[in-house]
Amino acid sequence: MSVVERSQHEERALRRAIELAGRGPSRGINPRVGCVILDADGDVIAEGWHRGAGTAHAEVDALSKLSEGAARGATAVVTLEPCNHEGRTGPCAQALIAAGVSRVVFAVPDPGQHSSGGAETLREAGVDVEGGLLLSDAETALGDWLPAARLGRPLVTVKWAQTLDGRAAAADGSSQWITGPAARADVHVRRAAADAIAVGSGTLLADDPSLTARTPGGELLESQPVPVVFGSRAIPADAAVHRGPHEPLHVDGHDLDAALRELHSRGIRSLFVEGGPTLASAFLAADLADELVVYIAPTLLGGPRVAIGDLGIGTLADAHRLTFDSPETLGDDILIVARRGTR
Repeated sequence: MSVVERSQHEERALRRAIELAGRGPSRGINPRVGCVILDADGDVIAEGWHRGAGTAHAEVDALSKLSEGAARGATAVVTLEPCNHEGRTGPCAQALIAAGVSRVVFAVPDPGQHSSGGAETLREAGVDVEGGLLLSDAETALGDWLPAARLGRPLVTVKWAQTLDGRAAAADGSSQWITGPAARADVHVRRAAADAIAVGSGTLLADDPSLTARTPGGELLESQPVPVVFGSRAIPADAAVHRGPHEPLHVDGHDLDAALRELHSRGIRSLFVEGGPTLASAFLAADLADELVVYIAPTLLGGPRVAIGDLGIGTLADAHRLTFDSPETLGDDILIVARRGTR
């Protein structure tokens, strides 16, 4: 088989592996990974994918479908670099070596501090290794797992609603509702898309939110975020947050970076921060917001209740620079989404 023919077979196999990876769970601590094993003629002899934490990884799943010795001299095509660590399952790099695979092609290098290095282990064992094939396609398929793994924390979206003059509430503290029903419905769709939703303990005690994702009629959406409460004050036993489908997680808000690392270790890849100005400002001041979702109502309030507090920025040169998506109109309100830019 020529080099060109081999390349065509491997690219076709990797596209199939990406498709297989999509069968795995979209949430949780582990990524979606697919694997296709090719014989010396480039024909598919086994396929596998990862079904979630504690189950066989994609490479081992594919190898399990072959008789002993059938993988000798074969090529394993994988969406993510084979892991190199002993966790709830063994290292995939060693499993491929033991099976006698002679070549491994993967798309995305493993960003994990403990799991990476599989490619080097394979090379040291005499396996021919090629990485980076269909890199962009495979990165897209990995979704928010990949940037969260690279950061070592969940991707953080900070959301707030404000008046045209930047107020989150009236002088008496009233804030329901600054925005209209279309904007509020959009919030719930975004809640459902996140692994977790966060508020501070002050907001929890003041408003007693359920922190669920609901339809405009009040029914629970199919996908629900895990509630997270930042702060040292206890969550009351009768709080509405206990009545949702997930028990809340309570984390100390004094060290946001450490709290985010803890949440990531629990399998949370994306966090929707929906607390009041205190929590939102803390995430912004700590430079831990990857995305801002801001709903702006055509209303003026004035007064002291600003949507965002002091960020510790003393001069324009130190301002956080963001990139806007196209604004969207939701009823009478405007939605602005901004993401990290250059600093």
